[in-house]
Amino acid sequence: MSSHQNGRSRALRIAAMLSMLAGAAQAASVQAPAPRAADRPALEKQDIRAQLAPRRYTTIAAEIGAKISRIGVPEGASFRAGQTLVALDCSIQQAQLQKARAVLAAAEKTYAANKRLDELNSVGKVELQVSEAEVSKAKADVASTSVVLSKCVIPAPFAGRVAEQKAREQQYVQPGQPLLDILDDSVLELEFIVPSRWLAWLKPGYAFQVHIDETNKTYSAKVQRIGAKVDPVSQSVKLSAAISGRFPELIAGMSGRVALQPPSTQ
Repeated sequence: MSSHQNGRSRALRIAAMLSMLAGAAQAASVQAPAPRAADRPALEKQDIRAQLAPRRYTTIAAEIGAKISRIGVPEGASFRAGQTLVALDCSIQQAQLQKARAVLAAAEKTYAANKRLDELNSVGKVELQVSEAEVSKAKADVASTSVVLSKCVIPAPFAGRVAEQKAREQQYVQPGQPLLDILDDSVLELEFIVPSRWLAWLKPGYAFQVHIDETNKTYSAKVQRIGAKVDPVSQSVKLSAAISGRFPELIAGMSGRVALQPPSTQ
């Protein structure tokens, strides 16, 4: 057999082998197709981190410049609605109110005298009107000083606890300066973030379990609210839930794992 025939024979054998390998690969792909998304559960059980947060919380700030004479509730303590949280030293404002009231009393006497003289046609109309205006001005000064004086005592807007004390007694504070961080711990909510695609089955009222790390206990909870918008970058949405029942050991800031079980696909 010539060398030309031998080369042709080898080429035919190589072509046959490549054809067989290609056929085997195609057969394998037909026998074992890649799993499709529809063949897998759309969502699987996942653990989501959640944090306990108070439903109401705020920062109490000074509305006037004054020295703190007393902080009625220490850090961490509870208080009732309307209880005095901070009292400011307002001796100057008190003196200003007394002065405004004295000016008002004098203006009222002057106006009363001018009214009597007007009845006797012994006073000019302009003088009478000016004395009347002085009474109105003095009343406005009394009202304004009274409002300022009312800011010397800061009551609690709701029942709760002092989360953080930001100022000390005998410290002079400026208007707008934070004094206390307070929160309402009567209702603690769970806040957590889930994939936005879960909204297909995750609705308000959905019941689940949450394991709080600090107490090492598991509690029942229900979804209360769903965030108003979806984050388009992370494709996630914020949820708020409430733990069923009241547990004194739970406080704001604790965190844990939320176990959500999507419904199985049929």
